Amino acid sequence: MSTAFIGLDLAKLVFQVHGVDAQSKVLMTKRLRRDAVLALFANLPVCVVGMEACAGSHFWARELTRLGYTVRLMAPQYVKPYVKRQKNDRADAEAICEAVQRPSMRFVAVKTEEQQSTLAIHQVRKTLVAQKTQLINALRAHLAEFGIIAPQGAGKVAQLSAVVADLEDTRVPALARSVLQSLVDQLRDTERRVEDLDARLAEQAQTDEVCQRLMTVPGIGPITATALTATIGDATVFESGRQLAAWLGLVPRQTSSGGKERLDGISKAGDGYLRRMLVNGARTVMRWHGTTSPWLAGLLKRRPVNVAVVALANKLARITWAVMTRGENYRKPAVTAEPATA
Repeated sequence: MSTAFIGLDLAKLVFQVHGVDAQSKVLMTKRLRRDAVLALFANLPVCVVGMEACAGSHFWARELTRLGYTVRLMAPQYVKPYVKRQKNDRADAEAICEAVQRPSMRFVAVKTEEQQSTLAIHQVRKTLVAQKTQLINALRAHLAEFGIIAPQGAGKVAQLSAVVADLEDTRVPALARSVLQSLVDQLRDTERRVEDLDARLAEQAQTDEVCQRLMTVPGIGPITATALTATIGDATVFESGRQLAAWLGLVPRQTSSGGKERLDGISKAGDGYLRRMLVNGARTVMRWHGTTSPWLAGLLKRRPVNVAVVALANKLARITWAVMTRGENYRKPAVTAEPATA
């Protein structure tokens, strides 16, 4: 009897395999080292392979797909309920094998090498931006010890850099100046690297048709557009824009029970990086177009600013789904005139 489903628990070095037939009878339980995984699957009849969507999962999904297997990735939180009692590699592989058979299970699309390359650029950029913030904070803190401060904002750091570079400024001792100059040099190098990555993403957005359509949406630029296309991929896997917004964690979290509906803050599920960029884009739209949109102006009269920003980010997510699935540019809705009063 051939194997119908295989649960593969991934790791850095040691992998666990759990295989069952169509009647869920256990046919294989095996522990493998990394270099023996492909050799094992090359000699097995093709079937459905389930894996958790974790580090390295997309690579192994592509490799097994080349061998003819049907690979399905699942979010770890959806697999966890199927773990029986103690947690170990064998129990995890069994839980994955059980979860992949569920008709209602939600699966994660396998990313291509191009998508992962784009996301690598975003993650490196995110790391460099965090380092830039650390350097700015360190420079501000050290100079504050000598009574030197500058207005808030990254654009005002040039004032502090000028103080460090000015050898005639006696407020900074020579010993401190030498080490602070190294912070300034590293800060400038980090800023240059971030600018290079921004230029690379902008160039990529100019050559991608989907990114071009997304950039017609207010609040979405090259960085957000490339992140959306690389992370979402095929937007048709979502049934509606609301489902995409829920996947991004931009919908209220429900704690309803006993027929009593209760909505809390947003769920913050899904990709936090995309969610933050959409929220920042919504804040920019509100700053420049808040008074020209009747919907947004009415929302601001009823809700606090931050609540309105998240609501606008939710709307941007829905517009994103429509643009990606319909293959059309964003069309600004016509502004209806208010009825005249007597």
